[in-house]
Amino acid sequence: MILKHRQYISLFLLVFQSVLAQKSFDNFFKPADSLHQKRQNSVFISEAVVGSAALIGLNQLWYADYPKADFHFINDNSQWLQMDKLGHLYSSYHLGRYGAEALNWSGASKKNQLLYGAGLGFVFLTAVEVMDGYSAEWGASAGDIFANAVGTALFVSQEIIWKEQRIIPKFSYHKTQYSDYRPDVLGSTFSEQILKDYNGQTYWLSVNLYSFTKTSKIPKWLNLAFGYGAEGMISGNGGDFALVLDQKIEKNRQFYLSLDVDLTKIETKSHFLKTFFSVFNTIKIPAPTIEYSPQSGFKCYAFYF
Repeated sequence: MILKHRQYISLFLLVFQSVLAQKSFDNFFKPADSLHQKRQNSVFISEAVVGSAALIGLNQLWYADYPKADFHFINDNSQWLQMDKLGHLYSSYHLGRYGAEALNWSGASKKNQLLYGAGLGFVFLTAVEVMDGYSAEWGASAGDIFANAVGTALFVSQEIIWKEQRIIPKFSYHKTQYSDYRPDVLGSTFSEQILKDYNGQTYWLSVNLYSFTKTSKIPKWLNLAFGYGAEGMISGNGGDFALVLDQKIEKNRQFYLSLDVDLTKIETKSHFLKTFFSVFNTIKIPAPTIEYSPQSGFKCYAFYF
């Protein structure tokens, strides 16, 4: 009997310790109520180390094999049907959002979150533009820098005006045939194609309906997403079409309307899940979608990604 009670006690202690461990793990992700100096220092150090390592790695893997030149600008605003510019806006927005949320986790003031955190994307991507500017193969792009600024401004302005993010840039990708034509430019592996093949990329502005309407009948997590994509792009330059393998390929734009989910609006008491949802709120959820393009008119998809 005593042995049996000891077994129950041991089992209870084991479960209790497990719950405490989970609670401790979850509390790690809970934002501090006031400035936590160690957390703030770790945020600044981590950002400096990761950012520096990324720039050094990028220089060695990408720029080192190409000749250098005096710093110069190029005008590439007409290339890739502006898909690359949307990529800059998207990246600047979310890097800045991550920077601001990291400082929020450390308990920094809202002012410092926006001043030192939200500018992270603009600073990092502008540093990349400087590297482009010293490369003979490329050049700094004023259009890219402007897109970086717009992405940062989109985050900061919403925090100032609404104290929340009601309009969120999102991304989706599907594999296309075009990367097979020029794998050196558009990517030879799936991971490369996600980054390089603009034909398969779609950029979205996902709008939270409840935040604008405050209607209880609308779920707080339901969004309406407006997307933009383009295809038929074998290179950034050239005319309205390219001849590849004796096939005429025309460039065209697509516009999308779809439903989406704002993961950060899903109610949960878990701080880990809140962090998880925030990280992956960069990706558009597959959903029924309407597409319009000047060449093909309207198309409907049961699920589009």
